Amino acid sequence: MKIGELASMAQCTVETVRYYEKEGLLPVPARTTANYRSYGKPHVERLCFIRNCRALDMTHEEIRTLLDLLDLPSEDCSGVNQLLDAHIGHVDVRIAELSQLKEKLVELRLACRTEKSVDQCGILRGLAVVETAPRDHRETHLG
Repeated sequence: MKIGELASMAQCTVETVRYYEKEGLLPVPARTTANYRSYGKPHVERLCFIRNCRALDMTHEEIRTLLDLLDLPSEDCSGVNQLLDAHIGHVDVRIAELSQLKEKLVELRLACRTEKSVDQCGILRGLAVVETAPRDHRETHLG
């Protein structure tokens, strides 16, 4: 199948397919005599796997690790469990960060309960003086 067909089957764009090939997550396909990329069922399966991992907010490095493990079917899956446990920890940290973000936004929103002129807007005044705590080293993979 051609790249457009693969992208359609995996519900992504052609650019996404090319990007994953460039990143080494998706193997480079064979070429036809007309020099078109020729994909098969293994490409569809791998691309769907990658997309499912991305939907779970996994990094390319995490996905690469899982793909390496997937390519060793007789190995035990402790590495998979460890990776997922670490990723769950990243998600917990991100949830805490988002909760703090929401609290700040709600606090700002409460600063302007009625319609006023822009120069009297409590939200804009609050944004001018909002103090943010220094960022600790983030434990998430997002950086």
